[in-house]
Amino acid sequence: MNYKDYYKILGVERGASQEEIKRAYRRLARKYHPDVSKEANAEERFKEVQEAYEVLKDPEKRAAYDQLGSNWRAGQEFQPPPDWGRGFEFSFGGPDEDSGFSDFFASLFGARSPFGQRARRGGFARSGQDHVAKIEIDLEDAYRGGTRTIELKSPQLSDDGHVIVKPRTLRVTIPPGVVEGQRIRLAGQGSPGVHGGPAGDLYLEVSFRPHRLFQVNGRDVTLKLPIAPWEAALGATVQTPTLGGPVELRIPPGARTDQKLRLKGRGLPGNPPGDQYVVLKIVLPPATTPEARALFERMRSELPFNPRKGMY
Repeated sequence: MNYKDYYKILGVERGASQEEIKRAYRRLARKYHPDVSKEANAEERFKEVQEAYEVLKDPEKRAAYDQLGSNWRAGQEFQPPPDWGRGFEFSFGGPDEDSGFSDFFASLFGARSPFGQRARRGGFARSGQDHVAKIEIDLEDAYRGGTRTIELKSPQLSDDGHVIVKPRTLRVTIPPGVVEGQRIRLAGQGSPGVHGGPAGDLYLEVSFRPHRLFQVNGRDVTLKLPIAPWEAALGATVQTPTLGGPVELRIPPGARTDQKLRLKGRGLPGNPPGDQYVVLKIVLPPATTPEARALFERMRSELPFNPRKGMY
């Protein structure tokens, strides 16, 4: 997938006003409209111009697109950064899935993004648009729940027609057991209603910050646990971290590296709760003292052990 420079496609500067973008679009749309244009690639160029305008005419899409920075070049191989759009507050609504726009557009604003939804509409009185924002929380917050302060970036148009991003601070109650991808609904925190209609809602789409110990899969968590060779060989009971605090874990005799043990119900809360999987990693003590070296030499001479047996 290749990066598309929407400003270059419309022939405007990155700092162009919304009025300048509209004028550039109208000029190019007339030039390349398939019904009237004599250009050989008119239809392709017309779709390209439409796609660029779909993004740059909308303050929210434009602010998010600008977040990618100006170092990308048209035609360069592209994948959206993992944190793209995080903290931006977007309105629901966007082009239909069969709009014919590029894969680049779909990766940023497609059906799985906030833009692939539609605003709710009534009669004369219309409910306001729902908004959505991606937020990042700690895994411990997902386990325990609680109230946190978050700051969102809300793109708006200034009086001179340029896109500005204003901060918005909210107090949010995080329910225990929330999982990645789940949306927390804040009623009435979207766009104001029209002609007396109710305000839209704000949906916060949850992701987790990387954790120093745990990996997450749905409600299950996985921990890599270092153990000593004698704990693996003889068996042992060791303290093991969990999201709810340390617990005692029984290591069976003859345990192996990458062996997986399960702590039932020790993952994220839910109905049913997730489990915690403990992956064992045997760690050798360093032979940095004469005593340690002597012990390893004694093991070498007294233990009839060949780790490569059967390989040849």
